[in-house]
Amino acid sequence: MTTEDFKNNLMPVKHKLFRLANRLLSNRQEAEDAVQEVYLKIWNMRNELEKYTNHEGLMMTMTRNLCLDKLKSKKNKYPGLNSYNTIEQTPDPYEQVVLSDTVKRVKEAMQELPEQQKTIIHLRDVEGYELDEIVHITGFDLNYIRVNLSRGRKKIRESIQKIHAYETGRS
Repeated sequence: MTTEDFKNNLMPVKHKLFRLANRLLSNRQEAEDAVQEVYLKIWNMRNELEKYTNHEGLMMTMTRNLCLDKLKSKKNKYPGLNSYNTIEQTPDPYEQVVLSDTVKRVKEAMQELPEQQKTIIHLRDVEGYELDEIVHITGFDLNYIRVNLSRGRKKIRESIQKIHAYETGRS
């Protein structure tokens, strides 16, 4: 693989890799480092890449595994949310605040999920991967992915509903 092929074929996924790493590590700098490590590993194995049919899936798997290794080795438990804002500008400031608050609460609820559910929901709902692609990336069984996706979404929904009920005074 030439440098030009590398840039054209593998560089466009860097944002997806970063979002996954940032979601798992909850730390922007460590996520950037993880993505750089993955690209370095891919570059070092560039002559062997023709063995793989799905380069993006390979890189997502490498990113996920690297982040999970970092979490295990450092017991890395950074509180907080991503430092970048994922909300597009809306003309009405009130709507913008409500939307921002909702996104913040969903991210907080996602942080409370077990690692597998957090990863599956991120890959499906944030990155937009199909279930069969998630099977390839994670190595999990399709039924396991479906069950954990459903359970994770249910926990997030219940968390948001509980907060909303508390704020509005409804039980």
